Amino acid sequence: MMEEKSLKITGANKTFLNRLTNTINKILIPTKVGINGILISNKRNNLLKVYERYSDENLEVEEKEEYEKKYEEAFTLYLEALDKYVMDSIYKKVKNNTATEFEKDALSKYYSVVALKENEYVEYKFRKQKYLIELDNETVKNSKKEKLMDRYNEFYISKMDWIYKGILKNYSIKLADTTKIYDSSKEWVYIKIFNLLEEYIKNILILKLKNNADETYAEIRKEYEKYEAFLVGKLDQRDQIEKNMILLGISRKLFTHSLPLVVAEQCYMKLLKDARALIQDTKIAVKREKAYNMLINLIEDYNIKLLSTKVYWENTKERDDFKDFWKEYKRIEALKSTDFIEYVRRKEILFIKDDMKKIREEKYDYSRLIKYYKRKLVDYEAMKQINGVKSKGFYKSQKKIREIYERNMTA
Repeated sequence: MMEEKSLKITGANKTFLNRLTNTINKILIPTKVGINGILISNKRNNLLKVYERYSDENLEVEEKEEYEKKYEEAFTLYLEALDKYVMDSIYKKVKNNTATEFEKDALSKYYSVVALKENEYVEYKFRKQKYLIELDNETVKNSKKEKLMDRYNEFYISKMDWIYKGILKNYSIKLADTTKIYDSSKEWVYIKIFNLLEEYIKNILILKLKNNADETYAEIRKEYEKYEAFLVGKLDQRDQIEKNMILLGISRKLFTHSLPLVVAEQCYMKLLKDARALIQDTKIAVKREKAYNMLINLIEDYNIKLLSTKVYWENTKERDDFKDFWKEYKRIEALKSTDFIEYVRRKEILFIKDDMKKIREEKYDYSRLIKYYKRKLVDYEAMKQINGVKSKGFYKSQKKIREIYERNMTA
């Protein structure tokens, strides 16, 4: 009985002990941060040494295999050290209210990644690696040590390239169980693909462009410059579609295996659907015309950047239709240098007619868009108007072609 009384702790004692524990924790946290920092630094240095050896192009096959295993082991130990840092240091600092805003944000992101584990395990694996590497990349940049930054940057670009491709491949698998037709039930997958492509271009491609003067990147650099125009100001729906069109165009050069043609085709179909719906829903004439011009560019991208590279066709009729389209397109292309105005007119007519044929087979009601297309064909004298009189749109279309021609000549 006396023993029980002696073990009993009063409320005041509890409060005192809690304060003491919190004080001790606050004293020990910097020590833990320091220990984890040294551990991470050691693991990072070892990883970079092995990576540099593994990346040596002069290695024999057997040596390459040996260093590949060493690289994988070093990478695993490095990730474990980073993971331990998050749980031992950042978590306790947040819990004890001594964390910086950066550390609070880092822990929040960590839990959002961990939340994927149960239902999206493949994505979770890649996302966790991505998160930990990005976290340490910030530490390396803050160190201001140029030699370390240069060494780490090579590893960072290589590994992040691999991670992004892995996540994209996972998304592609989610879409691969459907036909090539755009599947609206998987809207969230398309959104994730476009978001990931933009993230890659902002964070990784820009580093590649800085460090690579190779001619193979010249065309990608031009596409990136187009994308940069969408980084300023608030984007409307048309801007979003156009930006995603550029992202998809860049992806055809960077992710041919991770985002295969059949999946890229579905992504293009989503953009085409969105662009068509935008024209139908837009009541202001000027905005509708801008949306229409964007759709014409999108149709050209879809046919030139994707369908012209397609080797296997499931539907022979679609293949034959595209062959006819392609022959006519090449004939029209021949006019570009000799009669630019006629080239623009005939190309637009070709795109309109081709798209009209396709949307008539869709379940979605495109009657207003078809009506709009028909007015365009009348303006371009590619369809007869019932009353035999040229519409006001004819003169606007001619003016627009002249403007395009002038821009092309001064470019």
